[in-house]
Amino acid sequence: MAIRQCAIYGKGGIGKSTTTQNLVAALAEAQQKVMIVGCDPKADSTRLILHAKAQNTIMQLAADAGSVEDLELSDVLKSGYGGIRCVESGGPEPGVGCAGRGVITAINFLEEEGAYEEDLDFVFYDVLGDVVCGGFAMPIRENKAQEIYIVVSGEMMAMYAANNIAKGIVKYANSGKVRLAGLICNSRNTDREADLIEALAERLGTQMIHFVPRHNVVQRAEIRRMTVIEYDPACQQADEYRALAKKIVENRKLVIPKPLSMDELEELLLEFGILEEEDTSIIGCTAAQEAIQAVA
Repeated sequence: MAIRQCAIYGKGGIGKSTTTQNLVAALAEAQQKVMIVGCDPKADSTRLILHAKAQNTIMQLAADAGSVEDLELSDVLKSGYGGIRCVESGGPEPGVGCAGRGVITAINFLEEEGAYEEDLDFVFYDVLGDVVCGGFAMPIRENKAQEIYIVVSGEMMAMYAANNIAKGIVKYANSGKVRLAGLICNSRNTDREADLIEALAERLGTQMIHFVPRHNVVQRAEIRRMTVIEYDPACQQADEYRALAKKIVENRKLVIPKPLSMDELEELLLEFGILEEEDTSIIGCTAAQEAIQAVA
């Protein structure tokens, strides 16, 4: 059976890496063989699996060795909780070069060294933020990942980012097999959040594959550099990640999304009370001017 290659996208700070690591831990617990490829220069996509501050990255190891050709697969591939195979692509120092270059180099190296020829069930790419740079779009542009999951919340900017990512998927879906597989709502406890994300998913032509509630146990586990699955396997939050994992294993709904226009997205946010009707009389009006108007 072919390896299922999945990429997890989402707005920066949405909890994408935490969600991905808890998801793959739940998959490993269910006897799935998984590799996670961190595609973020911060190299924090595997820390909870390895109980480490940060894994040595392919880009850093290549710089130390002289070139990527001087590396062995065993140098970059580490095994963590549940036998999960962990790789971090890394990237240049902030402000120097394209961080997406590390993603391209890492995936090419893994392919050439036979990392995908093992008995893997899943490969997950944990990808930085929005699809704005060619390097970060690589997992979908080069048909490396066929299933795309977007982590989102009921916050306006998270939904904007999800819609932009859907636009990126459409761009590459027409020339390849990449498809949107669903939205994962990582709750921020906003008003009517589950209903809102269900509505967004419907408009995009996809599904909200799971609603992950907000819980402090996630942070407590992170402080110990562990997933919730390992830290407190009997808690309800661990069951939420297990439910997400089960749904992904069984998921066959892969679609070319139908992104919303900005007007359509704002109409959706208005419908759920996230945005208020625009009052053009206050545009550009300072607090001092408002005070004068109030007295008048």
